[in-house]
Amino acid sequence: MKPKNPWQSYRQVATRTASPGQLVLMLYEGAIRFLERAQAGFQLEDPVEYNTTINNNILRAQDIIRELDFSLNVDQGGELAAQLRRLYDYFDRVLLEANLRKDPTGLGEVIQRLTVLRDAWATMLTQQGQTTDTQALTAQLAAA
Repeated sequence: MKPKNPWQSYRQVATRTASPGQLVLMLYEGAIRFLERAQAGFQLEDPVEYNTTINNNILRAQDIIRELDFSLNVDQGGELAAQLRRLYDYFDRVLLEANLRKDPTGLGEVIQRLTVLRDAWATMLTQQGQTTDTQALTAQLAAA
């Protein structure tokens, strides 16, 4: 039997024990990380590696954005949830277009906007006293 990867085990435990707010922050971090990897793919010269890197990382980011969208509670979230839903739908369309055309322009815009959302979310968590756990967790997950 193959031994488990300790880092993967740690990430699974961290994900299971994180608060809902920390999970949202982790999703933002993951989407940004995958989009940055997709951007790096535009520098590759091998056509197969170029297309695979861009496509796979954009698809992963889209999956995360869809998860953020599906987790919205529009009934309780009111106008903010409705605005976020529209924004997530916009991100999904921009990323689809960037992936189809292999154009990095849309990636930069989505990364920039996700970064603003992530920073706002992190600030909110800090004000709620979840600073230490959130910062340590996101720093460790970003290194993965």
